[in-house]
Amino acid sequence: MLSRIARSVQQAQSQRAPTQSFVDQFASLYTPAVFIIAILIAIVPPVLAYASWHSSIYQALVLLVIACPCALVISTPVTIVSGLALAAKRGILIKGGLYLEQGRKLSIIALDKTGTLTHGKPGLTDIIAIGEMSKQEILRIAASLETGSQHPVAHAVQAAYRGELAQLSKFVSVTASGIIGDIEGERYYLGNQRMLADLHKTQDFIATTALHMDHQEQVLSLEAQGKTVITLCTTHQLLGIIAVQDTVRASSKIAIQQLHAMGMTLAMLTGDNAQTAMAIAKETGIDDVRSGLLPEDKLAAIAAFSNDGLTGMVGDGVNDAPALARAHIGFAMGAAGSDTALETADVALMQDDLRKLPEFIRISKRTGTILWQNIAFALSVKVVFFVLTLLGESTMWMAVFADTGTSLLVVLNGLRLLHYQDEADSAGATS
Repeated sequence: MLSRIARSVQQAQSQRAPTQSFVDQFASLYTPAVFIIAILIAIVPPVLAYASWHSSIYQALVLLVIACPCALVISTPVTIVSGLALAAKRGILIKGGLYLEQGRKLSIIALDKTGTLTHGKPGLTDIIAIGEMSKQEILRIAASLETGSQHPVAHAVQAAYRGELAQLSKFVSVTASGIIGDIEGERYYLGNQRMLADLHKTQDFIATTALHMDHQEQVLSLEAQGKTVITLCTTHQLLGIIAVQDTVRASSKIAIQQLHAMGMTLAMLTGDNAQTAMAIAKETGIDDVRSGLLPEDKLAAIAAFSNDGLTGMVGDGVNDAPALARAHIGFAMGAAGSDTALETADVALMQDDLRKLPEFIRISKRTGTILWQNIAFALSVKVVFFVLTLLGESTMWMAVFADTGTSLLVVLNGLRLLHYQDEADSAGATS
């Protein structure tokens, strides 16, 4: 983790923020223009007999000193690096000044469910046997199948079974649907309702994919409680229904409230079923819910959101990587997130605390405020002394003091970011 932090900060400092690029382009035009004006001030008045050569050259040199764009050019990188350092100190790794600046302009944020809004550590809650196989045997087969999977549901099923696992062969993982594997000469299918529907279309699947009405009502009831339901079956029969439940992070509810207060449009993008997604959305306060999504569906949703404003995507898994890459700013839950998500995202929330997201936006806004304070101050000083020089009222000492003093002031103003106290921290200290 320390290596990742160091690498991310180094990478971020090597990238130019939009404002820094603008200032550099401005300076590339401003500097030669001032140099030409200084030459004219040094030559034209003596040639036209309006002033002595000594006086004209002196005023030209004063102009060159005061017009030096040092303060303007220094102010931007100092402020950006201070903002990046502040964010890193608070557990928010930003991979470039571009994303630090864009953060304050976010208007739409999409969030994954499992591992982002929830802890990502579901526990097994229900086993419903269909047919002659016992609940314990259903759990044994399911846990054996899940040995080939890294999904949070797999960990929940395996954690619930304490006995000896069966030998698994010919394992196949079907993205956003489930898993297939051979155990003791029998092929088993463990997955959601989408897997059953797909099997009915593509396989010689003897068992009906529609559960009996009693069982279907049980499935809907479990999903309404915010539980994720998977079904175990063979090509011949349905064997059982397994339900696991994840819990919403308390920090997620607070973060959603803060984002709503900022005027953000929030959406949940999940591969889970509609009932479970709606239950989690109701608990957290998210209105726009899109469930049953494959990775390409999440990508399409982010592409659509991007047409309406600057979009952020928050996720933690491999399935979220395409959407993270497509969003203007991708956020990865750093501690629990997959390596793919962390490498793809532009910002990593290292403490798996969604409250870091509104904190990132506040840091971005504060950085933007100080950035434009520095630019406005540096330009104002230049304009004032530029006019004084043309009127012949400024001296070399005044020019040196103004140039050096302005550079020091913008640097010190930029470094104030390192001592920035977040609003949430201040509120917590007050209470």
